[in-house]
Amino acid sequence: MKNGPALAGHGAAAVRDAIAAIITTLPKQLRRTLTWDRGNELAQHIQLRIDTGVQVYFADPHSPWQRGTNENTNGLLRQYFPKGTDLARWNRDDLDAVAASLNNRPRKTLGWKTPAEALNEQLLSLQNTGVATTG
Repeated sequence: MKNGPALAGHGAAAVRDAIAAIITTLPKQLRRTLTWDRGNELAQHIQLRIDTGVQVYFADPHSPWQRGTNENTNGLLRQYFPKGTDLARWNRDDLDAVAASLNNRPRKTLGWKTPAEALNEQLLSLQNTGVATTG
């Protein structure tokens, strides 16, 4: 198998657990929805919804424009990990370093701000409206 068997952490349960662990660190206002493609890795989307309150939507088949940010991010990730790469080869620090690199890379769609800057601005705006944040 290209990405290893489900028991190696690539199954729907592992994906659900990983998304839930990360997404619940965000304020509720920033974790209302998740749009996914039709891969088997989100087969446990109903349990993810129950666990996190995040509504999961699925893009139409063969409609990558419905997931523009996802498609762009996949392209950026391919600079580090070719398609089909088993991410189990890297440790958490390695993956976090790639995430930090991408989150600090300016994006045209964000007016040349970095994703980290855009998220920080959003968190500050929530804080200034009297809404508590997580971090």
